[in-house]
Amino acid sequence: MSIDTNDLVRWYTHAQRDLPWRRPEVTAWQILVSEFMLQQTPVARVEPIWLAWIDRWPTPSATAAAGSAEVLRAWGKLGYPRRAKRLHECAVLISTEHGDEVPTDVETLLTLPGVGAYTARAVACFAYAANVPVVDTNVRRVVTRVLHGQADAPARAGDLDAVAALLPDDDTAPTFSAALMELGAVVCTARAPRCDSCPMRHCRWRSAGYPAATTTRRVQRYAGTDRQVRGKLLDVLRDTDSPVTRRELDVVWLSDTAQRDRALDSLLVDGLVEQTADGRFALAGEGEGDYAVASDSIAPQANRRR
Repeated sequence: MSIDTNDLVRWYTHAQRDLPWRRPEVTAWQILVSEFMLQQTPVARVEPIWLAWIDRWPTPSATAAAGSAEVLRAWGKLGYPRRAKRLHECAVLISTEHGDEVPTDVETLLTLPGVGAYTARAVACFAYAANVPVVDTNVRRVVTRVLHGQADAPARAGDLDAVAALLPDDDTAPTFSAALMELGAVVCTARAPRCDSCPMRHCRWRSAGYPAATTTRRVQRYAGTDRQVRGKLLDVLRDTDSPVTRRELDVVWLSDTAQRDRALDSLLVDGLVEQTADGRFALAGEGEGDYAVASDSIAPQANRRR
């Protein structure tokens, strides 16, 4: 059993979502920005921030010139702010080492900050129409259900080869890849799949009576975690364009001062926050100029984390 290319591509041509980063005028850099933002973040949250970002910084050089503090501020509530820092580093490298053009091949893309196996192949495929396998959670789920009759499966070493074997050997391959991903995102979902809307006429999972998954998905909580505390600390710094005192940060989380200190320490270690020479705190890059960063004041905090 295989996945019928024609059925899937035909379905995609009329069922695909109108996502702004799929439009023909979008550049490779803008697609790369969308891939950074979409990591572990729903489309509905990404779309307005991506649109504002692209309007403000349409090229790598524009993003690089903005500075890391402004990039972190514009990232807003997307979460996992280290992605913003890596995206800024990526913009700097592309603008200085690659003539302000995103590389076309997977191998070079993999050398960019924050670009892993999935992102490199997604950009090569969706920006440059390369015939390369693109495997995310959605693609893996579709392949596992349709071809293997299982509800879901963890990432495996052979996933890229398995999906590569499904790719058509012509110029429809990028569309097929996008369609496979779209099918998993809107029809063959992890919960409540819409099998009555599926264009796959043959699916082993459906034929087997929809057997349940053999592993339990771990639901990531947010409330009360270090991630939440980090977000609250960053909110204070994003809302001002000058460094703040430790007292101004301390008040955002009084229920567990050790957790608050740990969260601040991790932001310093990750390079998202800096401590200035006068002992105040700012977004990375905000402490430049009139507020020289005191590198020796950061080191003791970093050592505590280790």
